[in-house]
Amino acid sequence: MNWLKQQQSSKCRGNARAHLRPLRNPVSCQTSRDNTLHRTPTRRSKMDGYGIHLCRDAGLLPHGRERAHWHVLNKSRSIISGIHTTCQFNTKIFYPNKDGKSTHNPLWCSDALDNQSFDDRKFSFYADGCAVTLDDTATTYNIKSAINESSIVNLTVSRTSPGFQVGTNGKSFFGTDPQQPWGTMRHAFWPRCRVQGSIITKEDGAIDFAGRGLFIHALQGMKPHHAAAKWTFADFQSENYSAIMMEYTTPPSYGSMVVNVGGVVKDGEIIYAGATNTAEQMEVEEDPETQWLAPRALKLTWKGKTQGGDDVNAELAGSLGERLDKVDIMAKVPGFVKTLVGGVVGTKPYIFQYSPQQNLQLKIKVGDEEKVEEGVLFSEATFIS
Repeated sequence: MNWLKQQQSSKCRGNARAHLRPLRNPVSCQTSRDNTLHRTPTRRSKMDGYGIHLCRDAGLLPHGRERAHWHVLNKSRSIISGIHTTCQFNTKIFYPNKDGKSTHNPLWCSDALDNQSFDDRKFSFYADGCAVTLDDTATTYNIKSAINESSIVNLTVSRTSPGFQVGTNGKSFFGTDPQQPWGTMRHAFWPRCRVQGSIITKEDGAIDFAGRGLFIHALQGMKPHHAAAKWTFADFQSENYSAIMMEYTTPPSYGSMVVNVGGVVKDGEIIYAGATNTAEQMEVEEDPETQWLAPRALKLTWKGKTQGGDDVNAELAGSLGERLDKVDIMAKVPGFVKTLVGGVVGTKPYIFQYSPQQNLQLKIKVGDEEKVEEGVLFSEATFIS
């Protein structure tokens, strides 16, 4: 362990001077006529070299029936310096009531996975008591986990719109040479999905999670505090539209650049996907426990063109309402990762999670046609450094 820490420290010192140069070739500089993913966003990528590589293959956010429950699920795979690999299966269930306040604390389960493997195509994942498998049509994932009696998962998620990534490969490259970057960041989305199935808990029995959802593949090929200082994430789902946004700000060592990826879709169609979006955290106030400036309202804008060349302008703004949860990140990551990262970060990273009980409105204009539709928002504001 001490040797590994020394290798990490040496790598940091070796790149310290170079880190003063800004981010090279961010996603917002990539262009592509076709942002559509024709198969699946979750193929495993090879990750070499020093650093901590985080791969979240199942960032699933189903909207339960009548908003009785919210569920966040992910499978995180961490490759540390090419030497040690850890894998966790995480589930989190929120219990909001009609007033927007939680009836009781969220259910959180995080379990290490053993004997992990992929299929030959690298689209499906297996471990003892857990499987995330893609069907032959490449439109449906089956997610099953029986590793924790407090959260037995049996869900299917089927995309009802095309998936997308922004640019030619959905990546940001950190460093001065895109061919040999010091780190990368990639996001790919199934933005609008039909979710079916349930999660069985000890307290509530089987909870039906039939509804709409979002499926994300996120690949973070570097240490989290080197990649971003803060994040804003938003998932809006309504009867006819899904609007997704992921924005991060790099730390000062990479120029404090803002990179934003997102899109607006409906069943069977990508209306717009690109990087010309903005996320504004508003009405911020200091959280007394963490000293982070947490938002109480949010304004999101998407601006671009359809594949046919029509202008697209969409906006969603409003109060975030009662916070669902405040997550101490260092209390949730695997111990091996915490040992390496904790002393380097120098701060206490937190995630603030929200879902306004009062439906917000997505205002969208495509060409000369304007529409307004209410829907459900799930949002996160993350502060790292």
